[in-house]
Amino acid sequence: MIWAHPAPGLRRWVGAYTGYRVDAGPPGVHQGVPSAHLTFILCLDGEVEILANADPARPPGSFDALVAGLHDGPARIASGAAQTGLQLRLTWRGTRALFGVPAGELAGDTVDLAALLGRRTGSLLERLADAGTWAERFTHLDRALGELADADAAAGVRPEVGHAWDRLQETGGTLRIADLAREVGWSRRHLADQLRRETGLAPKAAARVIRFERAGDRLRFTRDPLATVAADCGYVDQAHLSRDFRDLAGQTATSWLGERPIPPRRPGDGGPRSGA
Repeated sequence: MIWAHPAPGLRRWVGAYTGYRVDAGPPGVHQGVPSAHLTFILCLDGEVEILANADPARPPGSFDALVAGLHDGPARIASGAAQTGLQLRLTWRGTRALFGVPAGELAGDTVDLAALLGRRTGSLLERLADAGTWAERFTHLDRALGELADADAAAGVRPEVGHAWDRLQETGGTLRIADLAREVGWSRRHLADQLRRETGLAPKAAARVIRFERAGDRLRFTRDPLATVAADCGYVDQAHLSRDFRDLAGQTATSWLGERPIPPRRPGDGGPRSGA
């Protein structure tokens, strides 16, 4: 795996790029865990086979390019086939800016990129596959996403919704929802309705996945003890974080880490960086 930051002008929409190559192995099932970012995947060879979406009412399918919405439960993804591709951490604001739809419309689902971009999907995949290096692919992504980005579309978000999400991010998901509702001047119910409509998650679920993503990044990039990560990321204790792994990832923290033995690396950089 290798990672890179998007161009500065895109970082409001996309948090990170990761290039990956997976060799063929025994057939199995990979758990797609919740995150504070939507998952945007572009396959250069192979496909992603979704066996079950986080929302069981959404149909499974196979995709060479996809966007998966925010969710607060695990999805089930087939593993074992060889695959090469790029995975992007897409913000909920980026869904509006790049595709013109609120992230709430994709909640719990996996959507074929062609349904969002149409014919441009095929040419994007071809140009990425033709690039000779990961650095060239990341540069091409910068250019392609820069052409797609429409700041005016993202500006349609109600400021109270943006403030609420940003405050949850700033506090690592530890801010009390009652306090958050008072800050924005809405009732808890109205805040939940508006945040869910825009992002796909109500405040309590959003806070949970924000905290969980932060803890997962910390474990993945530092391999610090679970108890230390739990304390630093706002969990009551290690058992609390362990319960979140069971509920959100469908597996233990040890199993989750076992599927991620090598932290992503940045082009030209010999070591991992947190926050990718």
